[in-house]
Amino acid sequence: MQFNYRSVAKILAMVFGLATASVVAVAHDHAASTTASEDREAIFSEEFNDGRLDREKWNVVGADFWVNNEQQVYIDSEDTIQFRSDVEGADGGVLVLRPVYRPGIDPNAERQADFVSGRVHSKGKFDFTHGRAEARIKLPDAEGVWPAWWLLGNGKWPTTGEIDVMEYVGEKDWIGVALHGTNYSGETPFVNKHFFPAGTDATDWHTYSVEWTAETITFEVDGKLIYRATKPMVGFYGEWLFDTPQHLILNFAVGGIYPLKTNGITEPYVGVPQETVDKIKTGEIAMLVDWVRVYAPEATSLDE
Repeated sequence: MQFNYRSVAKILAMVFGLATASVVAVAHDHAASTTASEDREAIFSEEFNDGRLDREKWNVVGADFWVNNEQQVYIDSEDTIQFRSDVEGADGGVLVLRPVYRPGIDPNAERQADFVSGRVHSKGKFDFTHGRAEARIKLPDAEGVWPAWWLLGNGKWPTTGEIDVMEYVGEKDWIGVALHGTNYSGETPFVNKHFFPAGTDATDWHTYSVEWTAETITFEVDGKLIYRATKPMVGFYGEWLFDTPQHLILNFAVGGIYPLKTNGITEPYVGVPQETVDKIKTGEIAMLVDWVRVYAPEATSLDE
């Protein structure tokens, strides 16, 4: 049976005295990925309801990893990788990736980062080639942070491709999506900013999705198309590298080259203003992930 979520929301608003507009928005947000993914074969699901990280699905990145002049050390710690079951608007438990101010512990003398944070990935435990990947995420209000949800090929970067489903540098009116590969990495040419409509910002709950086929890669926010790249478009600049497996990544970086290019801030940290440092010190900044789901390509969906 196909429900009209907008009609249901209006009925609920009349019965319970709720504000119709807000109920419709919530109903649409929850329904968008269900509508887009209904009748698809689910090949991966992580609901984060167990209060712990499932090590059969996820790896945790450690302190030896460093890219993009980011200002954090990744550590495997309950300080930076947490779980909550009391978050408003979430469907059960959530993963919390949290940066923490902790100078003096970075083992990399060249980097000497003053922050620690969390990064998890599924390499060697789950990957897929073509299909639909979705994550429901709530982002913080803090300029110069750099949380992200993305897919990465299993070989040497960028020769097996990268699909950035959501990147955020703390400006509440937009998020970024991108493709990277040989001869088209960095900012050219497949990078796009999605600006939210007036009255909506990235610190609300949103579902960030990518539909990946042998011919196109389509990005969506709350079930709405925001950008599409095609094989011929990519082929104009370099080889299409999106027919081999990619794994899942969720991470919370602090500062680095992308925030710096956006805000121009160099002090007190690269890409990070003092106001954000103060927020990190008080523990009020985190990336919340309600769930992650991956579906098989439409051509191999289960029969009704």
